[in-house]
Amino acid sequence: MYTALASARHGARVTLVSATPLAGSSSYWAQGGLAAALSEDDSPDLHMADTVRAGRGAVRESAARALCDEAPAAVEDLARLGVRFDADRDGRLALGLEGGHSARRIVHAGGAATGRRLIRELSALVAEDPRINVLEGRRATAVLAPEGRCVGLRLLDGHVLASAAVVLATGGAAALWERTTNPAGATGGGLLLALRAGAALADLELVQFHPTAVRAPNGGDGFLVTEAIRGEGAHLLDASGERFVDELAPRDEVARAVQRQMVLTGAASVDLDMREVDPALFPNVVTALRRAGIDPERELVPVAPAAHYMMGGIVTDLDGRSTLPGLYAVGETSCTGLHGANRLASNSLTECFVFGARAAQAASSEPPPDSALLARDPEASGATGPPPALTAESRNALWRHAGIERDREGLLELVADPHPLVRLVGASALARTESRGAHQRTDFPALDPDLDGMHVTVHAGADPVFQTWV
Repeated sequence: MYTALASARHGARVTLVSATPLAGSSSYWAQGGLAAALSEDDSPDLHMADTVRAGRGAVRESAARALCDEAPAAVEDLARLGVRFDADRDGRLALGLEGGHSARRIVHAGGAATGRRLIRELSALVAEDPRINVLEGRRATAVLAPEGRCVGLRLLDGHVLASAAVVLATGGAAALWERTTNPAGATGGGLLLALRAGAALADLELVQFHPTAVRAPNGGDGFLVTEAIRGEGAHLLDASGERFVDELAPRDEVARAVQRQMVLTGAASVDLDMREVDPALFPNVVTALRRAGIDPERELVPVAPAAHYMMGGIVTDLDGRSTLPGLYAVGETSCTGLHGANRLASNSLTECFVFGARAAQAASSEPPPDSALLARDPEASGATGPPPALTAESRNALWRHAGIERDREGLLELVADPHPLVRLVGASALARTESRGAHQRTDFPALDPDLDGMHVTVHAGADPVFQTWV
């Protein structure tokens, strides 16, 4: 939505295609905020240092520099658009602290309801903008690229949209895993559209596991308890009631520590103690927990890791351009290399706005599509049709063989899976013969310094290759 609004500012006419109502996106559920260096004791350089450190030697530093330098302006632009961010009594932005950050720099709106607030404001602006035509309840089934250049989209109903550029902003793929914090639709549909059209994907083996997803049998299972709650003093406790990890360490470290405790005790979860946290700061979290039968003001909250965020996606440059001319990607469906092997908390929402603005400017300058290309090859190059069905067996296989720990034997099983993205995750994880960040191989437990800054890149029908990106 932000990319559409920014494109309209540049004078472009935009069609926004959404398979669900706009409020049905993953962003609606985002509890974290926007990371931006806004306080006097912070700076873009400090923000970048934290991003690079969390990314475990795999961050594309040019992408991190762009995000950290441009994040404050993105927050200011959203405020001008009408997003009301949380402020203290003096009217200054209330900045939160999350894992891996060395300073308070997380901007929230409505506490842990940031995504909901952003979606509400942006969807209203999109609906009112005369340059933006919204097609809700419509699904794209093919990126049209008949001669190696994207010239539009084909929809499920057969309708063709010709366009100077197509921007995919379809979210990630963490719902491919059996245990996930994501809504059911986050299964990489945009990645498959791009792959079929000829664009490259990268870093599919790098999926982040959030350490504090609720473990409950009564409808609350997988509900994410935001890291900001640990930033306000919540603790993780083992079976004897003792703390066992620095709760504000980067997520890969905390998730592995939780997993180790579960293996040691045979328990299905550890406990999150948020009894000393002011419930007024996180009303939607408290409400959701009570709905699941847990009173966080009086009880410990059972939590365990769950697949949360895919660092990989469609390969793009710093302006959102994919390897297929005319095709762009932003947000979790893209892979700029910003997040490396372990995303720094709350960089992902900021990424949507910083790189969404960049993609909007670049895409708006693309030349008009050649309608003759569509006329000559209306079916486009590559496969069309809806994405393949994702089975419970494939989701379970990913969870067992490409979870927090992996090994060659299990990954080989994934390479034979019926689902194409499951196969690519397996192949990419096999190629990365080391342990780094969110990718932990028991058969290659050490980090390989020769793979610093390397990205496992795949094209349709080809074996994964390592690339370095400037």
